Formats: sequence, structure tokens, C-alpha cells
Amino acid sequence: MDDAFTFGRIAAANALSDVYAMGGRPLYCLNLVGWPREKLSLDLLGEVLRGGAEVVRQAGASIVGGHSIDDPEPKYGLVVVGEVDPDTMTTNAAARPGDWLVLTKPIGTGIIATALKREAAPEAVIASAVATMTTLNEGAARAARAAGVRAATDVTGFGLLGHLRAMLAASGAGARLWAGAVPLLPEVRTLAAAGHVPGGSRRNLDSVAGIAIFDAALTELDRLILADAQTSGGLLLAVRPEAGPSLLEGLRREGTPVAVVVGVVTSGTAGRIEVHAGTEVQL
Repeated sequence: MDDAFTFGRIAAANALSDVYAMGGRPLYCLNLVGWPREKLSLDLLGEVLRGGAEVVRQAGASIVGGHSIDDPEPKYGLVVVGEVDPDTMTTNAAARPGDWLVLTKPIGTGIIATALKREAAPEAVIASAVATMTTLNEGAARAARAAGVRAATDVTGFGLLGHLRAMLAASGAGARLWAGAVPLLPEVRTLAAAGHVPGGSRRNLDSVAGIAIFDAALTELDRLILADAQTSGGLLLAVRPEAGPSLLEGLRREGTPVAVVVGVVTSGTAGRIEVHAGTEVQL
């Protein structure tokens, strides 16, 4: 992001997400900074840190220190320490056949960020991406706890397919995913068709070759979007069918960006994903 304050907000929300993905509550944070002090003003760094601090305060946590080094490129992130009740903790190894797969944010931030770097992303599209990237997964985690969800992961750099594959492999299960049901940020398909796809997304797609079985109707573009590398993405939750409606209602009450069933866990080969072209998920 070109705006330093927004840069900091997104980075903080992204770092906090790992605690929320385990059903936890963040407590303390440490700033980690790499900054080219001979090239970029320290006032800009101040804005980055201010943005991060705002989001950490929103999460009810505290920044208690940190570390900085001189670096050729600006980098900012957080170490986050949180707490979780072991009896309600969510992990990526607890998905079971029959579980609904529920997503809480639309995807496409990698494609939009790449278009932004090339000055090809409309302002309204950038604003939409920023809004979702700066939304904490706190409400989604709270709704998941209330519904008794035990399996979750956040969707970040490995994309939806990569993080789903990791969850399934750890759980010893497979899944069916419906590409048309996966919510996208505005203009993602148009921007991807124009070639604004990050290298990380292409590597993500290569990494699931052979384990993701795609419907023949799905184009290379469809597949790349599902593998798009996300920043501060939503939670992917595996919920028992009987608790599915309660989870969806809870997510809507919490105001999560989306609350959508995108697939179902199966008893197939561990880590294998069957990707269908339709929009209607067959539970």
C-alpha cells in the first residue's frame, strides 16, 4: 500500500489473525520493523506504527516493545502472544467428513494488490480490498466458538486452495469445493484476466497440482483466483452440519464481510480437493 498508515493497519490485522484462527484472544504484541532510513522518512515509519497500534488497540491487546533494523525495503509485522482455552481451541487438524466449509471474507487481495502496483486498480476496488484486509477476524472467531467449531485456518499467503489442502492433510480428510460459491472482491476476475496475477498465486496453483482435481469447465483463470495469495484473509471454518445454520447466523450478527458455505469435507484421500464449477454447494 502507498499509504503508510493503511500499511500498518493491514500488517497488524494480518499478524493478529493467527491467534483468532485458533480461537484465541490476543494479549501482547511486539513490533518488528525493517526500514531503509536513508531512503524513507522516519515520519513515514511513525505512520506505519500508528496504524498498527490502532488495530492492536481495537483488538484489546497492547504493544509492549519490539525491534527494528536498517533494511533495503520497508517491512513491518508483529509478534502476537495470545491465550486460548484448550477445551475450545480450534486447530487445522480437526475437520471431519460431513463438515460444512464456511468462508468469512471474499478473496482476491493478491490480484488487487498486484494491479495497484501497476496503477491499474480503480480507487473503489482498492478501498474494498483495504476494508476487508483491515477487518479483524475477532468476530468470526467469536461466532465460531459459540457454534462449537473445532477446525479452522486463516486464508493468507498460500491462498484458499493451499490453506484448505493443509487443513485436510492434517485432518486426514478430503473435500469438495464449489468455485462459483467462493465470494470474490470487486473486479478481481477482470483484473486477473488483464494479467494482474502475483507470482505467489501462480506458485500456489503449481503447489496443488495433482491434489486439486478441477472440473473441466474451470478455466486457468478460475484456478488462479482460487489459489490467489491473500493478505489478512478471512477464516475458513469446518463446522458440523447440525451447527452450520447457527454458525452462519452468528457470523452475520458479528458483521463478518461474508458468511458463505463454499464446500464440504469428505472421507476421501487426505488433502485431496475436488473443485466443481457450480455455484450451488451440495451438502
